[in-house]
Amino acid sequence: MKNLKLTFIGGLVSVCFLIISIVFDMDLFEQLLLTLEDLEKYEIDELFIPFMIFFVFAFLDFIKWQKSHKVDLEKIKIHRAMMSSTHHVLNNFLNQMQLFKMTADDTPGFDPRVLSLYNQIINEASGQIEALGSLSEINESTIAAAVAPRPNIKTNTE
Repeated sequence: MKNLKLTFIGGLVSVCFLIISIVFDMDLFEQLLLTLEDLEKYEIDELFIPFMIFFVFAFLDFIKWQKSHKVDLEKIKIHRAMMSSTHHVLNNFLNQMQLFKMTADDTPGFDPRVLSLYNQIINEASGQIEALGSLSEINESTIAAAVAPRPNIKTNTE
């Protein structure tokens, strides 16, 4: 019923017009023709059909836009759910990686540059996941831009 709301309203309006025309003994089609005939004096009647055609196509375009908008909203909803799951997985991974970091911190002679690189890699991955989660427009180019390597992060071990 929800999907046929406009059809239901249109049916009610049609029935109302039918009842009104029967009760008041009016012929609405003849009234429309008389009105168009009166408009002939002003040469406005030629505009009637082009305007009707325009409004039909504008209505169809609106329906097309509405469906596209609905699909886009569904894409965003799915993307948000996926990102929430990804955050969960990444947070579990980061928590488990803390064990390795603590072991490396406690190991004598462990290269501090490797620990620094470890922190940079973890921060970069976290930043990319965060950037993916905050996208406002979901398409291939924005997703690629969100995970593109950042030039200010140094990943060498020199």
